[in-house]
Amino acid sequence: MKNYYLTTPIYYPSAKLHLGHAYTTIAGDVLKRYKQLQDYDVYYLTGSDEHGEKIETKAKEAGVSPKQYVDDIVSDIKVLWDLLDIDYDRFIRTTDVDHEQAVQKIFDRLKENGDIYKGEYEGKYCVSCETYVTDSSAAEGKCPDCSATLEVVKEETYFLKCSKYVDRLVAHMEANPEFILPESRKNELLNNFIKPGLQDLAVSRTSFKWGVPVKGDEDHVIYVWIDALSNYITALGYLGEDEELFNKYWPADVHLVGKEIIRFHVIYWPIILMALGLELPKQIFAHGWLLMDEDKMSKSKGNVIYPEYLAENYGVDTIRYYLMREISFGDDGQFTPDTFVTRINTDLANDLGNLVNRTISMTNKYFEGTVNNHAIINEHITWLHEVQSNSLQSMNSNLEKLYFSKALEDLWRLVSGTNKFIDLTAPWALAKDEANLPLLEAVMYELLKSIEIISTYVKPFMPTTAEKIEQQINIEAVTSFTTLDVSRETYNVLSKVEPIFPRLEKEVEVEKIKGEMQKGMEAAKAKLAVEDEIEFDQFKQVKLKVGKVVSCETHPNANKLLKFQIDLGTETRQIISGLASYYEPSDLIGRHVQVVANLKPVKLRGELSEGMLLTTDTSDGQVKLIFLDEHEVGAEIL
Repeated sequence: MKNYYLTTPIYYPSAKLHLGHAYTTIAGDVLKRYKQLQDYDVYYLTGSDEHGEKIETKAKEAGVSPKQYVDDIVSDIKVLWDLLDIDYDRFIRTTDVDHEQAVQKIFDRLKENGDIYKGEYEGKYCVSCETYVTDSSAAEGKCPDCSATLEVVKEETYFLKCSKYVDRLVAHMEANPEFILPESRKNELLNNFIKPGLQDLAVSRTSFKWGVPVKGDEDHVIYVWIDALSNYITALGYLGEDEELFNKYWPADVHLVGKEIIRFHVIYWPIILMALGLELPKQIFAHGWLLMDEDKMSKSKGNVIYPEYLAENYGVDTIRYYLMREISFGDDGQFTPDTFVTRINTDLANDLGNLVNRTISMTNKYFEGTVNNHAIINEHITWLHEVQSNSLQSMNSNLEKLYFSKALEDLWRLVSGTNKFIDLTAPWALAKDEANLPLLEAVMYELLKSIEIISTYVKPFMPTTAEKIEQQINIEAVTSFTTLDVSRETYNVLSKVEPIFPRLEKEVEVEKIKGEMQKGMEAAKAKLAVEDEIEFDQFKQVKLKVGKVVSCETHPNANKLLKFQIDLGTETRQIISGLASYYEPSDLIGRHVQVVANLKPVKLRGELSEGMLLTTDTSDGQVKLIFLDEHEVGAEIL
């Protein structure tokens, strides 16, 4: 049996994981189940990243130890993975004793090899990402990954000699085109991080204590990214008492990661492995973000939906299907209540559910639930066999490339083709003439065979649905493509079945989901209101002015943004604002508006924005500018 090792990121222990967090882990589970059907011995790793300054600070605020703080949260993550039917082999925690001991040994080995040295770091640091940021990658003092304001830190630290391995890393990337996917990620890293000059990486901290201490120099804790990335080998027992799993499964076949952490996995992780003398993973695949209203899901923004709500109301398999079908893996994708409910009604209830239900119903009606294989072939049956062959061949090809959405599109061509086969053969017409009974039985047999094939190939995506279909057509669970029996003699279906996917009242359910999403927005606003209380002296620092709209046009790279030229009396500034859904640009020219005039400039979708226009939110969800047409241009608002 062939071995296969896949990993998903170990998550920071957030108090509540949203649907975006579940995306990668579900993809990993789908891949594991697919490879198992191909008779691979699969080891699937996930877990939690529990060290760092953020955790230490949050635990202190909560009045508990860092370990106590993360314990309950990690327990909730495991409950969620169980709810979503995630079949992982190990959930590693970076606070696990075997992991911490191995990380110390890794650090010591790198020091002994001369790949780590002590120095002093002075520069920019992102607390949110636990990341040192070079000047070349820090745009206007912002983190390149999360856009948070960077801190300037100065402290003694150990450094990893990244420059020593740059040429070897680039050579590996160029010689192995499948090493980094999608291709665009490789080009981005080469052009933005490696070719401009890769600096040595700071790999320890002294300003906090919650981490793995450096042996013999306990003032230092090992930098979280060295700690966290090493989990991929420590989970298999590397440098532990038993390295059997490591020897069996390493190198990893694929690391699935979000695009925001690709830099660490494609640059620093391979360098660490090279320095340790270990093989590199075969592939690192960086998927896109799950967006809501064209913005990344974020609890702080409130633009989230939680999987528990969707699972309770619509079933776990609908979540798994939607995420894998709606979003092209590797690209950003949107979650909207409308598309979610539409997928359930159209793909699952109408296409798949109706196919299974009416086939079983006709089998019971015409043959009392039992049909035999007559091995009859006609043009329609031949056509269906071709649809099966072409769909499955394309599906397998796409799954090998991790094109989950395309793979499901292939499978649904078979679902649609099998539904069309019913229309082409018209069993209800054949049933009117007793002479057609052998052909009718052959038709029903072919329908059930096609449903068995569909249930097997849908199993990685929707395991519970596949199990229900197998139960309804009364066959044993298929555990391997090699044991899929497409020439069985008889099908003997259940006499009575319930619809697998009942149709939903679309408008009702869409409004319910929107209401649930609105709760998240309101909670985020309430939290922000408390956290953002300011003193009067802080308010006085904000400079407000009256500005005149000189010109206004749609942003060239974002259809929801408007690009303004605003006259402030002494100068004209460009300001970007998300008002395209509420105003026609021509209607705003000449109007006087309220401008935050001392806001630090930022780039929004490639265009510089040198201020902010003040607006109000109305009760019906509209956004309105605050017009000051009777006030003089350039006047300061006191």
